[in-house]
Order: sequence, then structure tokens, then C-alpha cells
Amino acid sequence: MKIKTGRQEPAGQGEHDDEPLTPTARLFTAPEFNCYITAVIGLKSKINRDVFIEGLEQTLLKHPRFSSILVNDSSQEQKWVRTKVVAGDHVIIPKIELEDANADAFLESYVSDLTTIPLDTSKPLWEVHLLDLKTSDAQNVVVLKIHHSVGDGMSLMSLVHACTRKTSNHEELPSLPNENRLSSKSMAGYSRLIWMVMLVWNTLCDALKFIATTMFLKDTDTPIKGDFRLSKSKRMCLVHRTVDLEDIKLIKNAMKMTVNDVLLGVAQAALSEYLERRYGEKEKKAGEHESKRNSSNMLKEIRLRACLLVNIRPTTGDLANMMAKGSKCKWGNWIGYMLFPLSLALHDDPLEHLRRVKSIIQRKKNSLEALLTFTSTKILIKMLGVV
Repeated sequence: MKIKTGRQEPAGQGEHDDEPLTPTARLFTAPEFNCYITAVIGLKSKINRDVFIEGLEQTLLKHPRFSSILVNDSSQEQKWVRTKVVAGDHVIIPKIELEDANADAFLESYVSDLTTIPLDTSKPLWEVHLLDLKTSDAQNVVVLKIHHSVGDGMSLMSLVHACTRKTSNHEELPSLPNENRLSSKSMAGYSRLIWMVMLVWNTLCDALKFIATTMFLKDTDTPIKGDFRLSKSKRMCLVHRTVDLEDIKLIKNAMKMTVNDVLLGVAQAALSEYLERRYGEKEKKAGEHESKRNSSNMLKEIRLRACLLVNIRPTTGDLANMMAKGSKCKWGNWIGYMLFPLSLALHDDPLEHLRRVKSIIQRKKNSLEALLTFTSTKILIKMLGVV
């Protein structure tokens, strides 16, 4: 696969230059949130700055979201307005002096620092950092920082897909796997009835839990519970670990799950071990055996939930043309979320975490919770604004 730099007409060029922000994009630009998407890409070869900028000019800059700025009109409504973009203004090449410092640790510190530096709102809300840094995984590193109001993960994946071609055929887009979503149309009459009843029941239960969460049902105070309104004096620390995707796929196939399910199960197991260790350290005076038993009991009493973002587009089969007018696969922030209850426990069989995750996710897939949260958030922002 390679980046395509041939000249093409930009997708969506015929659309209006000015476009109001969607409710979700307004939420992401609020000072309390101000969300960014940060991606770290490792390369096997050195980066040629001039070639890289030329590639940006022929691909990224042709898309309206990456060549528009946020402005407030006379009614204080935020809009996307097309502007002239100089690609070099968005490409940052820092001077790196490592000496005896560890390259991986430097990268983590560099990306962590980026979370504290806001983007310049007088320019389109994205930038690229080219790091001449040899890490344990790559010869050079590219760091992308994009404001979340520009689009969600699926939108950015469509952009990458549209900007690449097969190495075997430079005019052909990379192939994507076909989706096999379960549909009520493919079921027999009785099974379809059961499916619809469970859909309504699961959606109703999830809706009640969602309402309860917004009103009074909060997570237990634990060492990992924080405040998203971080003060300026606090710095977010990003730590990464590299895992082999083939290992993840091996587990996925054996357990008949998805890659996301496996990663969620691993995260649940890791959080269980971490909290058990933290609580165990506080109870060392009670004796080693008693301490472990007490901390294990405490884990069962903890209410800890994850917020899983879900793509709610009816189709993802038109990724390459997402920016084009009339595309069935829409650009933007089309994401709902699901509240996932983490089952904290210490199991002799680590696969038990994966089984529990699979069971919950299967039920969540037969629910309209993600669509419900997306719609309710959209309505509330339109009526009340971002508060």
C-alpha cells in the first residue's frame, strides 16, 4: 500500500463553502471538553519533508474539513469556512536532542506534552509532527493531532483509505473486508419475533440505566477515577505498549469474538490486577492471605463502567467516497456510546474475562443504546446548548 500523490479533483468540492457545526462537533469544541485525536505512526524509512508536504497538498488539503477554519457568525453560530491552506504551516519538525535518553520514553513524553498545547484556531484544526526518532518499533515517527470536531475515527479511516492505493495496482483502492451484520430479515418468523422482543427489552433497560447514570448512579471512587476537567497544572501521561496483532487475532478466532472484544477483555483483566494490587498495598498489615481476600472482595463491590464509542452509520461500505456529496457513508461525528459495566475480579482462568465481555457485548449489540445516546445528546445540545 502506498500514498497516492496523483492530482485529482477534491471530493466534496461542489459543496457550500460555509457549513454550520453539528451538535456533536459543538460539544467537542466546548472548553470543558476540547477533544483531540492523536495518532502515532511508525515508519520503516526516513521521512522526506518536501515529498511529505507534496503528498498532503494532493490528498489531505483537498478535503473541506482540513482546509476550513472555525468562525463565529453574527449570531454566534460556529461554522466551517473554507480558507487557503499552506501545508508547511501544519508540518512541525522539532529539534530532538536525546543524548542518553530513551527514545520510547521521549516519544511518550512528547505526545503527552501535545495534550496540553491547544491548536491554533486561526488555521484548520490539524497538524503533523515529523520526528526523526528511532524507537524500538520504527525508524521514524509521525504524530497526527486533529481536533475531534473535524470528524470521528471512521471519518479519518475513510480519509486514509481514499489516500492510499494497492502496491499491485496504483489506481485501485485497497480492499476492505465485507461486513456480516445480523439482520432480522435473515431470520425465520419466530426467531425474528424473539429478536425484536429482546431488542425492545434491552433498549428499555439500557435507557433506564442511562437516565439513572445521568442523575445519580455514579461509579465508585477508585484510584483510577479522575476528573475530565483537568486543571492546567495537571499533565496527562500517555504510555504505550506494542502487541502483536496476530496474537490478538489468534484469541479472536478461538473465542469467536472481535478484536475490540479481546482488547476490552484484556483491559478488564489489567484493571482488576491493578486495583487488587493497589488495595492490597493498603491492607498489608492484615497479613498476606487476608489482604488478598479482602482486596478481592472489594473488587466485587466496585462499580466501574467504560464508555464505548460506537459508529452508528448504517453502512461503512463507501469509505473512499465519504466526503462526496450524496455518499451513503456520512463524514463527521456519527458516534453514539454504550455504558459497559466492567466485571472486576481475579480469575484463575484469564479467559473468563473474555467470556464475560463477549456475553455483555452480544447483548449490547441487540440494543439501540448507541443510537439512543446519539439522538438524545443531539437534541439536548440543540435545545440547551453546550453547558
